[in-house]
Amino acid sequence: MFEAFFKWFFTVRGWKLGDNLPPGMKKCVIIVAPHTSSWDFVYGAGAKLLLPLDAIYLAKKELFKWPLKNMFLKLGGVPVDRSKNTGLTEAMIDYIKTHETARVVFPPEGTRRRVTRWRKGFYYAALGAGVPIAMAYIDFKEKKAGIGPSFMPSGDLKKDFEIIRNFYRNITACVPEKFALPEE
Repeated sequence: MFEAFFKWFFTVRGWKLGDNLPPGMKKCVIIVAPHTSSWDFVYGAGAKLLLPLDAIYLAKKELFKWPLKNMFLKLGGVPVDRSKNTGLTEAMIDYIKTHETARVVFPPEGTRRRVTRWRKGFYYAALGAGVPIAMAYIDFKEKKAGIGPSFMPSGDLKKDFEIIRNFYRNITACVPEKFALPEE
């Protein structure tokens, strides 16, 4: 049902799908940016279903209420309480290590507001689990959503965040003035 809707929606809106994960990449952390509008979820969910991408994603717990709760859960959503430190990074490391296939999507900005300091839990989850970070995107200028390159985190945060900045530098957000490349 969702797939048919998103296929129609992408066609009517003139959107294209980009690349998916490389074949055989069973475990990874996927970051998706920019996140400046509620439309990001619509196009991101569409891309997840149409690529298709078997992954769970993290979202604020406030979204998981009636009438949208079941839809978010069916699409692979995992509610997160952002108001407290719940050990989420360690839980994601454990999840990745104990599942044969484990792809976890993190929204590193953590909000639709403009932020220059991205949350780093995704980085430490990938580093701790020994898996690559794949960079997903939703580009409103190109009308394209997909997954870009991936890399193994080295433990050198400064160097690795430069890779991330270089990739997202050419991606256009829905609300460009709300998107900022991450500082270290």
